[in-house]
Amino acid sequence: MTRKYFGTDGIRGAANSEPMTAGTALKVGKAAGHIFTRGNHRHRVVIGKDTRLSGYMIENALTAGFLSVGMDVMLVGPMPTPAVAMLTRSLRADLGVMISASHNHFEDNGIKLFGPDGFKLSDSVEHDIEALLEHDDVPLAGPAKLGRAKRFEDARGRYIEAAKSTFPKHLRLGGLKIVIDCANGAAYQVAPTVLWELEAEVIPIGVTPDGFNINKDCGSTATDTLRREVVKQGADLGIALDGDADRVLICDEKGQIVDGDQLMALIGQSWKRQGRLRGDGIVATVMSNLGLERYLEGQGLSLARTSVGDRYVLEHMRQHGFNVGGEQSGHVILSDYVTTGDGLIAALQVLAVIVETGKPVSEVCRCFEPYPQVLQNVRYSNGSPLEQPTVRQIIEDGRIRLGKEGRLVIRPSGTEPLIRVMGEGLDSGLVNQVVGDIAGEIARVAAI
Repeated sequence: MTRKYFGTDGIRGAANSEPMTAGTALKVGKAAGHIFTRGNHRHRVVIGKDTRLSGYMIENALTAGFLSVGMDVMLVGPMPTPAVAMLTRSLRADLGVMISASHNHFEDNGIKLFGPDGFKLSDSVEHDIEALLEHDDVPLAGPAKLGRAKRFEDARGRYIEAAKSTFPKHLRLGGLKIVIDCANGAAYQVAPTVLWELEAEVIPIGVTPDGFNINKDCGSTATDTLRREVVKQGADLGIALDGDADRVLICDEKGQIVDGDQLMALIGQSWKRQGRLRGDGIVATVMSNLGLERYLEGQGLSLARTSVGDRYVLEHMRQHGFNVGGEQSGHVILSDYVTTGDGLIAALQVLAVIVETGKPVSEVCRCFEPYPQVLQNVRYSNGSPLEQPTVRQIIEDGRIRLGKEGRLVIRPSGTEPLIRVMGEGLDSGLVNQVVGDIAGEIARVAAI
């Protein structure tokens, strides 16, 4: 049986431990390079990374693997994940690679692969790569056909201009004071530059990476620093990116965080007004708030829900013709512009609405009142607690108690031995009670 390397978002793990070792990265380069060598032209791959210490090791190992099968390598250094996807397509490369573990701390790293169209690889292609990794029998290039590696110095400028081009030509950010937190990650150079060139007053934080501080007390998963700075500076808003800049959260002038659900509602409603919205709605996951669904219904729009993971959102968007989708966590996918989540480009669409309305961010970005939502995680070591009759019964009872104005989502985590119990409804006390009862029964059964 072929070993599973790829998760829901590439290969990921603790740096210098399997599968995130130099040896495995070398094999990934060879395997992916072999599969994407199609035709007689000179093949090339774009490799970007975030700012983790282990990025140097993984980058060099991947490079060696690609070169060994005759593929040329274009190194772009620290760049956002969506920038690597964009450059892969723009440069007519055969493959793109992003070295990042997204919002995780520096101890972890990961490898994300993009096809020549700029989209993440399909499950079947990932399986083909895994099969080659297992046997490590990829044919190598002869001495005269080895690849060449070079730094692509123009990468940063290309992405900056591409991002700026998504902002309406007749608008500028002059007069707005913006704090941007780049999480000491991949966007630390490009994101403040884009905002400044669009004439905003920019206060950058999280822009001093040292290999260890990516996502540490900063970025979209730790927003306290951003919130304090927005209030302290009297800024109009704050923007929080994560380590590879594919997700974004907004902070209003009062220091309150606006999540991905609100951002999708705002962009969806704005694009509908402009006649740009496709699919008559947006795509989100089962974790998005019921308040978002009700808001969209009131706007004559639909909410299509998918499994958790931005790849599932994107798949549904591509299959059914939507151009706005994302996750509550801040992955916002705008397929008119990008092939994956892009925190900066999503923020620019929000800023366009703010500039056009001239209203405070706290007013513009709060489209709906979220339903009270409660999430509890239950750890288990073996067995299948969700298959037990008593657990099934208490879940069914909970659905009945919450009624039509409530919702339950109970699912195993895709990355940890956890069962996630999420409930929402109009009555926060009832939601807490229902979620607590279900989590308690799962924990009881799991302990037997």
